[in-house]
Amino acid sequence: MDIINVTKDADTFTANVYLVLGEKPTLIDAGTMSGVEDVIKEYTDDIEQVVLTHQHGDHIGELAAVLSSFDAELYAFGDHPERTHELADGDELQIGDDQFEVVHTPGHADDHISLVSENALISGDVVVYNDGAFDDGSFGRTDMPGQSREALIESIQELLVRMPDSVSAIYAGHGDVYEGDIGTVVERALSRAKRKEPKYPDDG
Repeated sequence: MDIINVTKDADTFTANVYLVLGEKPTLIDAGTMSGVEDVIKEYTDDIEQVVLTHQHGDHIGELAAVLSSFDAELYAFGDHPERTHELADGDELQIGDDQFEVVHTPGHADDHISLVSENALISGDVVVYNDGAFDDGSFGRTDMPGQSREALIESIQELLVRMPDSVSAIYAGHGDVYEGDIGTVVERALSRAKRKEPKYPDDG
């Protein structure tokens, strides 16, 4: 899969924004990095769709700028004034050259989805490889209003059920891309989430 993190050089706090090239050029989230649309144009002049993992500010801050720069459809689970396609659990979606299944993964956000193909997991914030709290398997924070550790745990368990053993790369909303044994990374994140201990000192 030809995928580029177009916010990797950002000097402001932002989610990772992934540009997936191929038959159906796709942007995963939009981030908060001013000028992200110009970075995208270094690789392509065509984006067919923007897919939101969820609508927290660090993931959609530059969405309006992206949509005004590209003639792209907007796919989202949650309602959004610019949404053109409503996603639902179990939907199939072509991203680049690959087919992905939409998995509704609430807990960090009610509208959170992850995307699973035969070879890749696009996990948003539900599971990340490293994030400053944990290495080799971490999970989205659940201390803010409307979040739920219990729902997050169930979501990670659902990912383990629906993720093929062949998945060998994880593209998360924060931290590094990781290639290797993704099942073990997700299982480690689940184990840590199940402790129900604060992820950060201020995590309730």
